[in-house]
Amino acid sequence: AQLRYSVPEDREPGSPVGDLAKDLGVDVRSLVTRNLRLVSEGGQRHFQVNLAAGVLLLDSRLDREALCGQNPTCSLHLQLVMENPLQLHRVEVDVLDVNDNAPQFPKPEVVLEITEVANPGTRLPLEVAEDPDMGSNSISTYELSPSEHFALSINVRGDGVKMPEIVLEKALDREKVAVHHLTLTALDGGNPVKSGTAKVTIHVLDANDNPPVCDPPISKVHLEENVPVGTLVTKLNVTDLDEGPNGDVEYSFKISNNSPGKFTKLFSLDPRTGEIRTKAPLDYEESSAYEIAVRARDKGSPAMEGHCHLRVELIDINDNSPEIVLTSLSSPVQEDATPGTVIALIGVKDSDSGDNGQVRLQIAKELPFKLVSSFKEHFSLVTNGPLDREKASGYNITVRAVDSGSPQRATQKTFYLRIADVNDNAPNFSSPFDTAHIQENALPGTSVFSVSASDPDEGSNAKLSYSILDNGMQDVPISTYFRIDQDNGTIYTVRALDYEQDKVFQVPVEVKDAGSPALSSTAVVHVFILDENDNAPTIVYPSVPKGSAFHQTIPALAEPGYLVTKIVAVDADSGHNAWLSYQLQETTEVLPFQVERRSGEIRVAQALKESEDPHRLVVEVRDNGTPSLSASVVIVISPEENSVQDFAKSLDLPKSSPKDTNLTLYLVVSLVSISLVSCVMFALAAARC
Repeated sequence: AQLRYSVPEDREPGSPVGDLAKDLGVDVRSLVTRNLRLVSEGGQRHFQVNLAAGVLLLDSRLDREALCGQNPTCSLHLQLVMENPLQLHRVEVDVLDVNDNAPQFPKPEVVLEITEVANPGTRLPLEVAEDPDMGSNSISTYELSPSEHFALSINVRGDGVKMPEIVLEKALDREKVAVHHLTLTALDGGNPVKSGTAKVTIHVLDANDNPPVCDPPISKVHLEENVPVGTLVTKLNVTDLDEGPNGDVEYSFKISNNSPGKFTKLFSLDPRTGEIRTKAPLDYEESSAYEIAVRARDKGSPAMEGHCHLRVELIDINDNSPEIVLTSLSSPVQEDATPGTVIALIGVKDSDSGDNGQVRLQIAKELPFKLVSSFKEHFSLVTNGPLDREKASGYNITVRAVDSGSPQRATQKTFYLRIADVNDNAPNFSSPFDTAHIQENALPGTSVFSVSASDPDEGSNAKLSYSILDNGMQDVPISTYFRIDQDNGTIYTVRALDYEQDKVFQVPVEVKDAGSPALSSTAVVHVFILDENDNAPTIVYPSVPKGSAFHQTIPALAEPGYLVTKIVAVDADSGHNAWLSYQLQETTEVLPFQVERRSGEIRVAQALKESEDPHRLVVEVRDNGTPSLSASVVIVISPEENSVQDFAKSLDLPKSSPKDTNLTLYLVVSLVSISLVSCVMFALAAARC
């Protein structure tokens, strides 16, 4: 917003200037929380803000003449900055002139000379009175005390200044009156009217009766600023109708309080030729025009003079580069900032005028920002698209200001904008499925596997913690078997594992960041238990109590190869640990029997003798593990006469085909089938997850 107020220059400090809260449409109570502050564009502080009332107050007494001099308008520019959201408001305060200065002449007494042969209509220029006030409060008119010979004439100069001149109305006679005393009064247009006076003494002289005359008396010259020193501005055209010394003219600058002598530092005047040249660089930005008064005086006795007035108006050239002012910058900015979020407030100034002072701002098109014009010479830098800290953690923003002059002048300013992270990325595992192996009976606390996840965010948003989820896929909570280090993702056993009880575990692992809200992802680790030879073979048949023997009768005339009985054993382990072999323990006695190593069948090895005593065999069943485990059974074989016994009945088993004799082979096939089915089930479960 842009506010405009006006205040007379004679107001006391603390006087209200304007109701900021009302004009901005802001609640007075929010001014403190929004950190309303006043920024002056000048070097001095003239105003203050009453935050409790939301009113702009005078901080010091204003003097319009000291602030703005002779400028027709006097404005002070302020900036109001409010935060949450960040806003910039421009305040322009017009300082109104009051009639606090009376007109004053440079000298209280003016002495003029005029020849007695001067013709009616001869003009005597007078010093211009000075009144620092402006407008209607400045010099309004002049008055001259009544005189028989003289009257007052007022001319208006090119810059609007009224110049009094005494005009000879009636021929003079020095012999009658040699000196005339008059009073010149300057009146301003204020209410009440103020005035100043000067005494005018006119001496009537004899002889030289033609003054130098300027042609034209008031002229104007246009000159480019920054012309080389010594450039000819103009040559005055002055004529004097007298001859000899009375017509020989010398030139000099005429300096008065109303026409300060500053121009004498910039221009030189040749006293003989009347040429005016530059003697220092001219700057349009310092002053756009100069009023030069020249006195042309002859060498007559008494000398006569004429006055030339020259107005030098400078033409602005593009000699100033734009200036960029970074008023405010909000850094860092959240990466989830919505388009249109204000990032910075930028002001631009160019001391040139016209097109040379018209400035436009530019930034690179590929940046996700754009410039929005707030009001004249003030811009807002806002977001123009989504920001992603993971792609760009910050931006070097270069703002380029280019004016419209010819040739163009440009300047640029670079500042860094940091993008603050928000938790917009969930952690990711390096693999959603992993496989680990561990030996059964491993000690509690044994390391099983280490999962790894990454998070592209930063800070607490990228701080990860791991945990195991109980998803009910096992009968017993998975946390009773495994635990995980929440910092590094290493999985450890909680207790010893038994291959014969559980051959594989699905361990669902969750990783979660420390952002707000927290984001997470999961992965499954398939932990396969490796079998260990921790189970001895178990003899299924014959089943006899420990320390007892199994008694088996056979025909006394059984021939070699006769099947006596079959030892059936199983092993809870798997693989090589469950491969069983059968053998007879060595004895001192040579036995007429043998045991098949793989099938466990006991057969007659050699013909039996008649009336042979019973034989005691110790059959040992041993697995293939390391170390190997074994079990044994005692069998007493008694030959009997005329004993014909069906082996199937002796086993108390239904008759089976010869293929059923190799029971171990079927057990191996069954275990392989179960393993294949389990693998298929795991694959289906993984696909479903």
